[in-house]
Amino acid sequence: MDVIEAIKNRRSTRAFTNEPISHAEIEQLIDAARHAPSAGNIQPWEFIIIRDPKIKKSIAQAALNQTFIEQAPVAIVVCADTAKSGRGYGSRGIDLYCMQDTAAATQNILLTAEALGLGTCWIGALNEKEVEEILNLPDGVRPMALIPIGRRTAAGPRTRSRGPIEEIIHYETY
Repeated sequence: MDVIEAIKNRRSTRAFTNEPISHAEIEQLIDAARHAPSAGNIQPWEFIIIRDPKIKKSIAQAALNQTFIEQAPVAIVVCADTAKSGRGYGSRGIDLYCMQDTAAATQNILLTAEALGLGTCWIGALNEKEVEEILNLPDGVRPMALIPIGRRTAAGPRTRSRGPIEEIIHYETY
């Protein structure tokens, strides 16, 4: 699958089969993530792979009770090491660049999963402090995104429309 096809076909999946996701598939996803661009090539990301049902349940509760997370065979928590970004760029690295960097890594995971025929959902709605406690994150490492990953059920997610390009594109000035 080419990248344009992956971009256009990717949908948020909230229903998964119980078929396992292999270690090799997870490594492909993380390898794609680590090839994302980052400010100053600092690469401030950390990835926590969760398969344990009890931890997934706790994370689902911390993610505003999005219980479909528990159905996914695997969840990846994408974290930002803010200290790493801060050493390179001070407060701008802490407050912005590490978020942009982990967002790019997250998108790489989503697109690679699509290319592998896996369903994902990018979840940003979570209680950060609860997730930090559940995962025993060190100071300065923030959970930025949660990605449940699995094989889609037969129904799969529905296609969503996008607004016309003419309404969002501007040339030279706004």
